[in-house]
Amino acid sequence: MAFSTTVSQRKMIRRKAPRGFLKRVFKRQKPQLRLETSSDLLVHLNCLLFVHRLAEESRINACGSKCGVIKKEHVLAAAKVILKKSRG
Repeated sequence: MAFSTTVSQRKMIRRKAPRGFLKRVFKRQKPQLRLETSSDLLVHLNCLLFVHRLAEESRINACGSKCGVIKKEHVLAAAKVILKKSRG
């Protein structure tokens, strides 16, 4: 395997949710909103699940069009499907 195609081993993966950032965004958008202490974690989890579903659906779209690389069109088509499903 070529040296340029490998992933750097020094890059650390974040293991914690950005709680301070999420709380700050909530306060700026809706200062009158009173939230429970763990609600920012639930929002972060919901965001991660959405991104995971988006990645899966765009991979399916890319495989369906016999393309090895996920392109912008695949992600946009997947986003339309997932947003429709998540409306409820």
